[in-house]
Parts: sequence; C-alpha cells; structure tokens
Amino acid sequence: MHRLRISLLCLVAFALPGAAQDQATPQNQTAAASSKQVESLLIGPGDLVDMQVFDTPEMAQEVRVNDAGLAHFQLIGDVKLGGETPASAAKLVEKTLVDKNIMKNPQVTVKVMEYATQDVSVLGQVKNPGTYPVTTPQTVLRLLSQAGGLTDVADRHITIERHRDPAQKIEYYLANNADQALATCPIVYPGDTVIVPRAPVVYVLGDVAKPGGYAIATNDSKLTVMQVIAMAGSTNKTSMQSRIRLIRKTPDGEKDIPVHLGDIQKGKQPDVVMEANDVLYVPFSWMKNTMMSAANIAAATGSAAIYVVH
Repeated sequence: MHRLRISLLCLVAFALPGAAQDQATPQNQTAAASSKQVESLLIGPGDLVDMQVFDTPEMAQEVRVNDAGLAHFQLIGDVKLGGETPASAAKLVEKTLVDKNIMKNPQVTVKVMEYATQDVSVLGQVKNPGTYPVTTPQTVLRLLSQAGGLTDVADRHITIERHRDPAQKIEYYLANNADQALATCPIVYPGDTVIVPRAPVVYVLGDVAKPGGYAIATNDSKLTVMQVIAMAGSTNKTSMQSRIRLIRKTPDGEKDIPVHLGDIQKGKQPDVVMEANDVLYVPFSWMKNTMMSAANIAAATGSAAIYVVH
C-alpha cells in the first residue's frame, strides 16, 4: 500500500507540469498572435531593395521594384515582391533560387534601401504642420516631435492614414501617461498622413470672471461643470447660481438643462459631464439676463473667445 501511494504521488508530480503547460497554451497562443500583429512595411512599386545571399557575395544585388511589383534580379529573373514584407520577399527569392536549380539551400535577406515615397504629412493641430522627409518607419511620437508637438487646442485622438491603403486608418490616443503613450504608440511609414484634429470646445457665458470657450484637452477628454467653472475663474458674486443653465444642442434643437451648482458643490448631486459645444450660462442678477432664450445663449458662442488652460 505504501509503495502504491508513492507511485501515485510520482504520477501526479509528473502530470502536473504537463497540465500546467496545457493550461498555459492559450496564453502562449495569445502572445504569438500579438507578435504577429506587429506592423511591417510592405514593399511597393518604386522601392529600391537590396538582396543578399549568405556566403555568396557575388549574388548581392540592388534592384528597383517596377509598377507591376516585380523585381528583376540577374541570374534569377523576375520575382514579385510587391505587397510583401522584407522577410516574406526573402522567402520568395529563396524559393525561386531552388525552383530554378540555382542553389539548393539558399539563405536570403531582403532590405528596403529606399522608399518611393519618402515623406510623411503631419496635419492639423501641431505647431509646425507640413511634410517631413523620412527614410525609415518612425513612431508617431517622433514625427509629432518633429512637427513641434501638439498645439494647446489639439485633440489627443490622432488618426494615421496609410499610404499603401488609404482605406486603412489607425486611431491612436496620445495619453498624458508616458507608459500608456509609449505602449500603444503605432508606427508611421513613408507616405502616410498623420492628422491631429482640433479638440472639442465647451462654453461658459454670463457672470463669470472669464467667459468664453474652453477646449476639452484633458487626459480623459472630459470636462465637468465644476471643472469648467473653475477654468472660467469661478462665478462672480453678482451671479444667480440658482438659475444656472446648460444649453445642449440636439437634433431636435437646443435642450435647456437646469444646473443646481450648490447641490453639486455640497455633493448632493453628481457633477455634470459636458459635451462638445455645450454652453453653461451663469445669469447675472438682472432679470433681463435670467430670461434669455436658449437659442440666444447658443448664438452668443459665435463671438466668444477661446481660452486654453495650462
């Protein structure tokens, strides 16, 4: 009986590592899948590629890919490299060498030496928008830095349009958190376009210290009533805080929402998250200002100054 127990324990001990490996397999598959999602630049027409064959320097060649995506190599002939990554292009050259009985076990490397389109357009809310020359893929953070960084009213939701496939658009959120910004930073390739839109704006009008528009440029892209009133320098002593109104544009027209600032300050009501183009109106103590229509308040935003709070 004692020997039987020992045998069973040994079997369990040997079985556990295998079971642990089986359980870890989905995680390994997920990691492998993630690694395959790393972006690679595809070879395109006009690109200059360098082909090297290990231990056979006389086979080294630099050729330019034609409009049909073909690269013509001496002794090898045409190989269709258009639409391939450098790694998959190397495999195609190896296969061609074997199929044509030129070599039995070639080891080929292919590198893109020059891209047909060697610039990136950085447009929108950057300090120096324009076209920037690049010779290799770059991170979007590096290109934004070359463009002088974001302006004060830039939206942090950035769009990258691929040159090879304009229908493909990469959305990137530039967080204030450095680890998050670096962890999710995409690659930009020659010919791509980077677009930084303007941040949405909300307005505070009426009896506040600094009425005007304020960009929603916070890290979480949110502004609440309390935050925007603080940005506007708080309400004046002559204001009627009990009659504050939030004017929100909807498909059916302006929606007039009463805001009980005192209850929010006391924690009796939750703070209100503002939406793009919302207007927070703080009335003066004068009766004529408390009776302004929602349409008139919304129209007043056209002449409002836009402020940026650092």
